[in-house]
Amino acid sequence: MVRVRVRRLVCPTRGCRHTFREQVPGVLDQYQRRTARLTRQVNAVVKELAGRAGARLPAILTVDLSRHTALRTLLRIPLPTGRVPRVIGVDDFALRRRHRYATVIIDTETHERIDVLPSRTADTLEAWLREHPGIEIVCRDGSATYAEAIRRALPDAVQVADRWHVWHRLCEAALSEVKAHSTCWAAVLDSPIYDGPAPRPPWNAGTRSTACPRRVWACSNAPGVCNWP
Repeated sequence: MVRVRVRRLVCPTRGCRHTFREQVPGVLDQYQRRTARLTRQVNAVVKELAGRAGARLPAILTVDLSRHTALRTLLRIPLPTGRVPRVIGVDDFALRRRHRYATVIIDTETHERIDVLPSRTADTLEAWLREHPGIEIVCRDGSATYAEAIRRALPDAVQVADRWHVWHRLCEAALSEVKAHSTCWAAVLDSPIYDGPAPRPPWNAGTRSTACPRRVWACSNAPGVCNWP
């Protein structure tokens, strides 16, 4: 506990009964019961934990704080004024699958979340982009809705596909190509002119499959019946 003695100032106007206390800059703020340093510490705790957890930790540090005071302190913290990022990432996520979706926007250079939009429509993203000019590159998925919103709001911005969707589409294209030519490869492997090693089929029913003398992609024998080494 810190006891501070300050002067009480009286208004010199005749009939005015207002008094004013002397302020202590950097130590106490007006109408506060905590010092500026303690207020910063409490703000840091409730910002990370909030609610009941934000009240339990200061109690261990001998600071009495209720969960309601922790929430009021959290609501009084001013929102940070973030800079306009140069490169952003846009993607949607489900608030309720197949019913309600939202859009998350992150700074791909710092990996920090910038904002969350209440829907994934083109108009919502376009309005946000117009309020935040200066974005040069937008990383997105394959959504045509996002592409149209970016094209209308930021015609000079570069649109790139994110890494996950690039690899996902590449794997899907390779798999579809393999499926489309599986019969052709089976015919080549059965041909007498093929002199390469027999392919080893994948795992089957939790047991290791073995190569079959028929030289097809999957052994047609039941597990444990084919004895080909």
